Amino acid sequence: MKGVFEVASVEETWALAKELAKELKPGDVVCLEGDLGAGKTTFVQGLADALGVPGRVTSPTFCIVQEHQSPGVLLVHMDLYRLHGEEDVEALGWEDYVARGAILAIEWPERAGTLIPQNARRIAFRHLGEENRKITIDTEDRIAV
Repeated sequence: MKGVFEVASVEETWALAKELAKELKPGDVVCLEGDLGAGKTTFVQGLADALGVPGRVTSPTFCIVQEHQSPGVLLVHMDLYRLHGEEDVEALGWEDYVARGAILAIEWPERAGTLIPQNARRIAFRHLGEENRKITIDTEDRIAV
């Protein structure tokens, strides 16, 4: 799944995330780029729902890492905003999560530097208005406004 999508609601964001979830497998890394409040956590909520994660998924801004176990896979949601580099990310147990085959959903992935694999899925979020968002998945123009 690649492309540029416009969504106008939480439900549309979840629907897009659920489509992407069909392609994910254990060990995949999903990088979520965008400003605060752009929809990154909402997207992860949709991924979690599609992967069968029970319970509520919230932003890991203050705890940095949240683990969500589903019957088939471990979803690890990281918010690296307050970290300073690869060493901080490694201290969170990065290698352990990779070894366990977790799907990693990473907000502020630039903080992880070279830990992010080349084949990571890259998703960018842009505000287009009150509820509207532009979500760009795995394309070169993902940072463009």
